[in-house]
Amino acid sequence: MRVARLLTADALGAYWYDDQAAVRAGAVHDGFDYAGRPVTRGFDRIRMPARALSIGLLLDDGHVAWGDAMTVQYSGAGGREPPFEPAVARATLERKVAPRLEGLELDGFGAACARAFGAGTGTFAGAADGAAHGAEAGESAGAGGAAHPGVLRSPALRYGLSQALLAAHAHAARTTMAEVLCAEYGLPVVPEPVPLFAQSGDDRHANVDKMILKRVGVLPHGLINNREKLGPQGETFATYARWVATRVRQLGGANYAPVLHFDLYGTAGLEFGGDLDAIAGFLARLGDSLAPFRVRIETPFDLGSHAAQLEGFARLRAALERLGSAVELVADEWCDTLADVRAFARAGAAHLVQIKMPDVGSLADSATAVLECRRAGMEAYLGGSCAETDVSARAAVHVALATRPAMLLAKPGMGVDEGITIVGNEQARTVATLRARRAEGDAWRNSTTSSSARARPAAYSPTA
Repeated sequence: MRVARLLTADALGAYWYDDQAAVRAGAVHDGFDYAGRPVTRGFDRIRMPARALSIGLLLDDGHVAWGDAMTVQYSGAGGREPPFEPAVARATLERKVAPRLEGLELDGFGAACARAFGAGTGTFAGAADGAAHGAEAGESAGAGGAAHPGVLRSPALRYGLSQALLAAHAHAARTTMAEVLCAEYGLPVVPEPVPLFAQSGDDRHANVDKMILKRVGVLPHGLINNREKLGPQGETFATYARWVATRVRQLGGANYAPVLHFDLYGTAGLEFGGDLDAIAGFLARLGDSLAPFRVRIETPFDLGSHAAQLEGFARLRAALERLGSAVELVADEWCDTLADVRAFARAGAAHLVQIKMPDVGSLADSATAVLECRRAGMEAYLGGSCAETDVSARAAVHVALATRPAMLLAKPGMGVDEGITIVGNEQARTVATLRARRAEGDAWRNSTTSSSARARPAAYSPTA
């Protein structure tokens, strides 16, 4: 089966693009909007609608396989790509990518990504370190190091196009996207769900009730994205965290013990003046107050660069261990690319790394990032953004089922229900499919052998 032509359609993400620097500096809500001027490149206002571009591959049997390209809610922050511009992205695809795709034979997902992105982009285990943060020529290499060579450097476009390529291969093989990835990486097919992580947005009380009643495995995120929400010496946040623990006990019952995961967006670093020992003491006391729940803290500080963030996380982790604290650190800001994830994993700088899929780029790079974390003895959080779409969220489910991260973000949107529905239902349906195929035995599966399986490597083998 071959690709006949490339299609595009304007689309919307399920949330908004927010200027994180302006919000962190104290931008005031004006209804749902923010008052004031933006400060980050690419923003014409502090809050803008999340824009996406649907990328379709029309196959020679008439089927269209779709993927969606977009950036994350806090675009332009922490070395990330600026807010997504569909018109620029469409021009890039038509000029640089469409000619490479016409007539492309679907004989392997990795080979197709390499053809689409340009030779040497390294979409698989041999991926070149680094990725560019930007959509067009002249973009900087960003936190991860040298820019990807090849014709398609934008992580957002690699993300969307790789979704379409993976969906096309699954259609051609009459199998699931998860099975295509398992074949490519030499991974076992495990028909078991991955724990879901829901995020509350600013409605951080009612949405916690939704999460508990739907028995989400990891909650609530909390969106502690300014010093007012953290409070003096962190007490406003600590009070909220203790309320979450109490609410879980009240609504969840004795047999429900979710992981409590809070994202501080660097606010503890601001409140404690960058004093890592003071931050460690605060987090250790918080963890003790939330016992016996397992507690994770994401981005307690933002030190302004990849190198500083990695060093700071390693020092904070060591400080927590000296205090005997079980609180787990989750890296996000300044850990954007596959190269960044490798660096954090190999340094053991955190307990988990968020693999923020639109920032990493290709689904193949996200899959590799999860496997790199596992290889280094670190847990992976396969994340993304509330600003994504239903299509990208469903594709993420298949990456998770193939690579087995510690948890998967329930996305898109910030209302809880939509993310749990889209991701949870896609996972449930796929798990049911995989279990049915296992029950039917090898005879049925051999009759629908994936073209990717014929081209797969013997086993996953990350680069040195």
